[in-house]
Amino acid sequence: MRAAWRGTSGREPSVSHRRMMLLIVTVVGAVVTFSGPALAREPSVERSAWAQTADGTPLALYTLRNARGMTAEVTDYGARIIALEVPDRHGKPANIIHGPQDAAGCVASGAAGATVGRFANRIAKGKFTLDGKPYTLAVNNGSNHLHGGKKGFDKVVWTGEAIDAKDGPSVRFTRRSPDGEEGYPGNLDVSVTFTLTVDNALRIDYAATTDQPTPINLTNHAYFNLAGVDGATIEPVLDHVLQLHADRFLPVDATRIPSGELAPVEGTLMDFRQPTPIGQRIAQAPGSKPFVYDHCYVVNRPGGGDDKLVPVATVTDPTSGRIMECLSTEPGVQLYTPATVRRPTTSPTTATAAAKYGAFCLEMQHFPDSPNQPNFPSVILRPGQTFRSTTIYRFSIAP
Repeated sequence: MRAAWRGTSGREPSVSHRRMMLLIVTVVGAVVTFSGPALAREPSVERSAWAQTADGTPLALYTLRNARGMTAEVTDYGARIIALEVPDRHGKPANIIHGPQDAAGCVASGAAGATVGRFANRIAKGKFTLDGKPYTLAVNNGSNHLHGGKKGFDKVVWTGEAIDAKDGPSVRFTRRSPDGEEGYPGNLDVSVTFTLTVDNALRIDYAATTDQPTPINLTNHAYFNLAGVDGATIEPVLDHVLQLHADRFLPVDATRIPSGELAPVEGTLMDFRQPTPIGQRIAQAPGSKPFVYDHCYVVNRPGGGDDKLVPVATVTDPTSGRIMECLSTEPGVQLYTPATVRRPTTSPTTATAAAKYGAFCLEMQHFPDSPNQPNFPSVILRPGQTFRSTTIYRFSIAP
């Protein structure tokens, strides 16, 4: 799967090159939703041939459109988001997913935009013990295991199908992760469903079953820039205003493994309880290297309910007016702001310049290293149980 790709086949133009009709907006409270007769259309899912692997395995691209002005592209390679096109306050649509736009770029980019597992984030030393039996995983991040290993869920071809869903156009990807894959026990049957809803949200539903006890932690690793990433120059996200519904975070060591403490954010660089520009405190960080947020936050859950869908974060780009609200059933969210990003491509004529702080990630998940941290919420899935998780990214426009 890591070999060279053999071109593309039959792909329609990228969403970043399709432009929609005049936007008519409706003010609702403090935000503006994009809708109206000019954008009225039937929700749809279109499947097109995209590329094929060196061994001839075909890849498909699925284009989802709702009735209110949004378009999403997802592919069966890594159950991955390729593009998400959202209008700004002037009605101009732009792709807000920073990542590869072709199959070769997907291989080069690692997990960008993809479903990651069997365990998202890090497991210390690539080792854990389950029911008294030790397991050793692939080590691919210094001394640790990261995002499922050397060939995680982001580097395999899933089976995709368009499905009927009441909430909007929907695509489901499925695969079996075989017993022993990257060192994990048990055959794990996994599904990931992407739905573009009528209220301008991309909803991601995960489900899994197993025939042996195994740790599981699934998330999507999309890189967002609400200013849009269509041009050769990517604007930094430091002015994006972030609010996290999280009073605590997980301090980590030099290799990003949590200490086990759930520390208060108050008085630290981690405090986003009030709307705050992402870059506001970065200059205050100690050290000579550019500071990077790569930390897991503990999502507030008023009234309990470990598996309830609750608000996690809100991000606003003041320039474009785009607002992204995040909701999740997961106990944690990983905030990641890479110091530089570059859109991977095999074509030197379309390469983008490295962008300083050009994207951010908000990954809804369980806590890193949970199999080795007994005080963290359990990530062990057992036979007869069904793992379920939901993440929602909902979009609107600031007036």
